[in-house]
Amino acid sequence: MRSTARQALERDLARHRANPTASPPHGWIRALRDALGMSTRELASRLGVTSSYISKMERNEASGAITLHTLQRAAAALGCRLEYTLVPERPLEELVMDQARRKAREMLDPVRHTMALEDQVVQMDDEIDELAHKLADRRGLWS
Repeated sequence: MRSTARQALERDLARHRANPTASPPHGWIRALRDALGMSTRELASRLGVTSSYISKMERNEASGAITLHTLQRAAAALGCRLEYTLVPERPLEELVMDQARRKAREMLDPVRHTMALEDQVVQMDDEIDELAHKLADRRGLWS
């Protein structure tokens, strides 16, 4: 069930939310290279590239234009591993239920409109929540 998968992932994400890590101003590659006392020429040699390529790679990382593949290669050459994490701003269950409620409102709006035309005032919040819970683990929620 998707909700079980969300719960498991949420546990893993908790440590990332608790300890957000900001990148160094010039990027991780340069920060690690400097901390290790490794020159651009030495890192270039380890990667089989030129020193100017290392400078470009460090600029690309700092600007956000570096690829994951390049980061992974640089990490290995620096004796590191690359950790790549997407951390949702809010809990996954909250994101899913918000989307499920939006979808439920879309589906129930024609009913609400018809009832309004017939002067039938109806509170649909309970129906929206009930439908949202049914939609939460179904395919097509995000379309």
